Amino acid sequence: MKKVLFIVPYPIGLAPSQRFRFEQYFEILKENHFQFDMEPFWSEKGWSLLYQQNQMAGKVMALLRGYFKRFVLLFRIRGYEMVFIHREALPLGPPIIEYVISYIFKKRIIYDFDDAIWLPNTSEQNSLAGLLKYHRKVKHICKWSWKVSCGNDFLADYARKFNDRVYINPTTIDTLYHKPKIKNSSNQQIVIGWTGTHSTTKYLMPLVSILKELGNKYSIKIMIISNQKPDWDVDDYNFIVWNKEKEIEQLDKIDIGIMPLDDSVWEKGKCGFKALQYMALGIPAVVSKVGINNNIIDHGINGFLCRNTEDWLRYLSDLISSESLRKSIGEHGRKKVIEFYSVQSNVDLFLSLFE
Repeated sequence: MKKVLFIVPYPIGLAPSQRFRFEQYFEILKENHFQFDMEPFWSEKGWSLLYQQNQMAGKVMALLRGYFKRFVLLFRIRGYEMVFIHREALPLGPPIIEYVISYIFKKRIIYDFDDAIWLPNTSEQNSLAGLLKYHRKVKHICKWSWKVSCGNDFLADYARKFNDRVYINPTTIDTLYHKPKIKNSSNQQIVIGWTGTHSTTKYLMPLVSILKELGNKYSIKIMIISNQKPDWDVDDYNFIVWNKEKEIEQLDKIDIGIMPLDDSVWEKGKCGFKALQYMALGIPAVVSKVGINNNIIDHGINGFLCRNTEDWLRYLSDLISSESLRKSIGEHGRKKVIEFYSVQSNVDLFLSLFE
């Protein structure tokens, strides 16, 4: 039985990047005779403080606890054959832990990332931490790793500069769990919904005027599912606090899912998770024509790609006006996820990371 240690930033079961990149494969690993442990850097309490203002003392204490846990963890490394590292072992400073694991303990590292984390991208709440980030660590960890797992082509192209064993391991959805319910939206307000963490609500801002214009023309509701309310100029909308246990139930309230993005280098590293969630539940997705969205969405068949304000208005209007179009786009979207972005379609590739 192979023993694998997962070194991850976030508490188990809470962060989308962990849940949908590897945590949902844990039962499959067990079935294939793997034994594993998972060691997060942040505790649940510490992680909850990260994006809050005026919590400097709590953040520092949580940070110090995380560093102490990582130091103690080194004494257990010898007991594992492989070490799976998601994003980084330490949030600040150089990749000391990764170096020790690779060069001192001679362990095989499987390095996984799903954002362009070699680029600076720190929130306002953690601007000080941004100064202490060592973004160059990514290239070093890629060099030291046995295999590198990337969420899309853009990330893989970067990793291949430093490592020949690079795998494009997409963010996936368990379509046996994420199942659509039968909807009948006729004679009801159409719900345009968005889901994500508060750090990404900035992408909604350019759509404010568009949503207001649609609201003046059609009978619609705007729904935001997040951990915090967005700070935006929209008064009439429904806000739902994200809940893991009710995740499917919450998303199922949406008739049309939106995923706006900026068109910059950072966004090219994103892995289309919001779009995949909508599509897996048969919810038609309208997204920015940026990065991997161009691979996930076949325009006009299983979703819509938007380049400008006119596109957003046109395609949202078309979907609001036609229940049959919503149904067709939703059905084709789920089919695309099952075929290319589901856990079931990706099992062999995921297991190959450990072989």
